[in-house]
Amino acid sequence: MVRHLSARDIDWTLLVIALLICAVGVLQIYSVTRGSDSHSAWWKQILYVLGGLVLMWLVLPSDYHAMLHHVPLMYMVSVGALLGTYLVGEAAFGSTRWIPLGFGLHLQVSEFVKLVIILMVARYLTDLRTDELEFREMLKLAGLVLIPAALVLKQPDIGTALTYFGILTVGVFLAGLHWKFVLVIVAGAALMVPIGLHFLKDYQKARLESFLDPELDPQGAGYQVIQSQTAIGSGGMFGKGVTKGTQAQLHFLPVPSKDFIFAAFAEEHGFVGVVLMLALYFVMIMRIVQNAQTAPERAGMYICMGVAALLLSHILINVGVVAGLMPVTGIPLPFMSAGGSSIWTSFLALGLVNNVRLRRFVN
Repeated sequence: MVRHLSARDIDWTLLVIALLICAVGVLQIYSVTRGSDSHSAWWKQILYVLGGLVLMWLVLPSDYHAMLHHVPLMYMVSVGALLGTYLVGEAAFGSTRWIPLGFGLHLQVSEFVKLVIILMVARYLTDLRTDELEFREMLKLAGLVLIPAALVLKQPDIGTALTYFGILTVGVFLAGLHWKFVLVIVAGAALMVPIGLHFLKDYQKARLESFLDPELDPQGAGYQVIQSQTAIGSGGMFGKGVTKGTQAQLHFLPVPSKDFIFAAFAEEHGFVGVVLMLALYFVMIMRIVQNAQTAPERAGMYICMGVAALLLSHILINVGVVAGLMPVTGIPLPFMSAGGSSIWTSFLALGLVNNVRLRRFVN
């Protein structure tokens, strides 16, 4: 039996940080879309944020233990929805990731599957009831994650698939993976690299080559990286100011309201703005880790750390891409990039964290 739930037990610090990042995102979206055909994106983003808050609130009353009980059904529905994306999904930017809902709305199923992966990993590892994960058990869990990840890779969406494995990696290490298994995994991954390269599409190979040397194709595969680095570098210490970023305003920077929003932000707010924004993300991740430490049992801990792994992988990949430290792959920056599916998934993830937090006192 759980103590009466109270709004004062919600992690308001975590929520305020998320809303601050959302506010900066709305301002940045307004700045980079001003005068363009997509200028309405900023107020749509506000509606997405409000919708995300509603979804987060709806998640709180339902005990996360009940959610874990329904993981098998949620997993099957998720796989089915990913398969359905191929039948009714719309292609954009070279990928088929979105299902049209009407009224200009599109649902990216792979975003919501991240939450199912978090719950699945939490249930699987909790049910093992062991302090050291066996290799065969790890392979079973990896196989369960691989099925939706493979479907997402087929879209193709490498960035989102990587976040699935980020959740898996954190989970198995927390479960007590022996160091010798870690060596086997690293060796296996190294052997899989040349095999994986064989299955990459031509434009993905071009992106990898442009990552190594963007100047090989400055008007093609290397264009995004060059423009992004130019935007970041031109921001200087304090930035050029809101609506004054030349790379974004003159449309040199690709998708500045979504995947490359951090580059546009760096140009307009400079090094100081970047440090402050990364500091907000750092505090957010640490608040989630703190909630994992105070979780009533392992299942809650795995859920919170899964959310931390999800958000951290998004941040590292997105910032790494715009800074030219990783090959280009489309992945949104949590709470900041334009888009309903990403915002709703992020707030639902915070709802899971607060769900665990509200139930940390058990009679």
